[in-house]
Amino acid sequence: MTEFRVPERHAQLLAYAQGLTPPSGWKIEISGDEIIMMAGPSVIHQRNLLIVREQFDAHRPSDLMPSENTDLASPNVGKLRNPDLTYIPVSVVELGGNDVPAELAAIAVEIVSPSNPENDLVGKVRDYPLMRIPLYLVIDPRDGTLTLHSEPGNGVYRRRWSGGFGDRVPVPEPFAFELTTTELIRYPR
Repeated sequence: MTEFRVPERHAQLLAYAQGLTPPSGWKIEISGDEIIMMAGPSVIHQRNLLIVREQFDAHRPSDLMPSENTDLASPNVGKLRNPDLTYIPVSVVELGGNDVPAELAAIAVEIVSPSNPENDLVGKVRDYPLMRIPLYLVIDPRDGTLTLHSEPGNGVYRRRWSGGFGDRVPVPEPFAFELTTTELIRYPR
């Protein structure tokens, strides 16, 4: 297991964020020196997530488990992010606690929020490769687009696949399948 040494500033932000009591349905993330609070998802968001999760579940390795809204922590880079869906080792339950070391995640999946798209499209594209998350799938129901980021290195994703709702997304190992997106729904205009 990886041992984390939490930088003092991040430890202070984390302690403060964990002491907050957000309204029901809200979640908290940390990126650098920012604490980000976001409202809960819509039913369209939840349906799209279900469509994606069912396909990933059918192709997940037996040593990975799905987890929605799990705190992925990278104290060494000052990040605490909470993807809509991630797959983490089943053995992570032995660690206990609320935070999962981010580098243990096999993928992070986000359904873009209409109220704060920059968080998913800019902030997490910046943060997830720093957190050493190997795959980042972004589904944007605002315009019906999909982007799969992969091959993190030197703090950026070196490979990017882009398409639209209806396209098949080539998801690499450890899942190794084509994600069908014909049933995804766009947000109303």
